[in-house]
Parts: sequence; structure tokens; C-alpha cells
Amino acid sequence: MAEDIERDLKPKPGVPLVRALDRGIALLRAFSLTKPRQTLTELTKAAELDKGTTRRLLQTLIIAGLVDHDERSGLYALSVGVLEIASAVHTGRELREVAAPYLSDIAELCHMTTFLWVHHDGMAVCTERVRSAQPSIDAPWFGVGARTPLNCGAGPRVLLANITPEERESALRKPLVARTPVSQTDPDELRQAAERIRAAGYELAVDDFVPGLAAIGVPVFDRSGAFAGSISITSLTSQIVDNGKPRFLAELKKAALEIGRKLIEPHRL
Repeated sequence: MAEDIERDLKPKPGVPLVRALDRGIALLRAFSLTKPRQTLTELTKAAELDKGTTRRLLQTLIIAGLVDHDERSGLYALSVGVLEIASAVHTGRELREVAAPYLSDIAELCHMTTFLWVHHDGMAVCTERVRSAQPSIDAPWFGVGARTPLNCGAGPRVLLANITPEERESALRKPLVARTPVSQTDPDELRQAAERIRAAGYELAVDDFVPGLAAIGVPVFDRSGAFAGSISITSLTSQIVDNGKPRFLAELKKAALEIGRKLIEPHRL
């Protein structure tokens, strides 16, 4: 359900785009949480290439150890080589390592799925997701590495509220997805919501990401007071909201405070 959000980066003047590399990256991005294994035909369509080009690029990616191919089923999938590359990503690494045990504790306490979010290039990036051993409901539609605009969901909206005004305006210029009928997409409404969330110190989002579900998000600040990211929980609305008020807010805030105390470096991305 976490659809790919089109990137708006443009080549720098005087620096030509390497078409073969661009096409190879398009193939890698064609794989997703909802479509981890695909046929040659499906990948050809997703990457908007001809079948011959797709086949040659996939063979190169297989040799490079980034794609696997099952000869019996004909299906292609990303290989563990992608994880080796991902392990070198610095963005949000310390935050993720510090936050992981707290997210696990919250997940088990609440029987809900917990998320860790960071802001990058006007988008919310999920850098950690922990599923309870006995979840009230699972949230499989958003996995680690997935991106979403900042207008929907408690965690992403907390990011919108706490990034700099310049970053917020940049985020609001991006396409804002209306995931449900109650999703906010009007920039002025979102600016007002950001001020409200920042003042309250948390966000309770109901039905704006998936109908029937709600989420609570809180910010994480490091020891210097710099904004680092947000953590959130999600489940059925009836299990998140009690008489109009968010449940487990105190536990989330306590976890965010403890995470922040253990962060060493400022986390502006």
C-alpha cells in the first residue's frame, strides 16, 4: 500500500544523466514491500523499458549480486547484496540503533506496530518498524526504507511540525497524497496543523492513512535539543483512542525522552 512517490530531483546543468545506470536503478526501485518478487514482464512494465533491455539489465544486476532469479518460477527478487549496501547508509543510523529496543518494548506493551521516522528531502522515511509478537492488527503496508509525504500519518505529521520552516515549505510543495477522504492536502491547513502539533507535542491521526486505523506520534530531540525524528504506534482506532484521547501517549513520550538522552550527535539531515 506504500506506493512509490515520484522523485523530483533533476540532473545538474552540464552533468549528463547516465541512462544505463538510471534504468538499472528504475528496475531496483520496481521491487517493493507489496511486490518483492516479479516476472520479467512485470518488471519491464514497471520500469517502462523494452523486454530485451530489462533482461540485459537484470542479468547485470544478478552478476553484481543485487538481484536473484528463480529459474523454476521465473521470478526475480532483490538479493542480500542490497542489504550489504544498505548497511552503509548513515542517515538515521544512530537514532535507529538507539531507538530499536524502545520500539520493541512499546510494541509489546501496546500490542501494536511501532515506527521510527526521519525527515529526508521533504519526505518521511521509515527507518525502523517493530511488530508486536501478538499484535491487535498488523501494519504490513509500510516497511523500512519506504517514503511518504508529510501530510498523512502521525509520525510523518510530527516531522512536518518540527522541521525548519524552510524544510516545511519545501515539503508542502511536493505532491501531497490523499490516502483517505479525511487526508489533509491543503498547504494552509497543514501549516496550521503543524503549529498545533508542535505546541501539543504529539499528533493523534485518525483515518487519514488507512480507514479504521489511528496512530499516535511524538517527536524525538537529542541532548542538544535538535530534532532527530519521530516515533509512532498504529492500530484500530478503538484501541488507540479512549474517549477522544490518545492511549499510551505517556509511554511514547517517555520512550522518546529516553531515546533522545542517549543520542550523541545532532541529527539534522
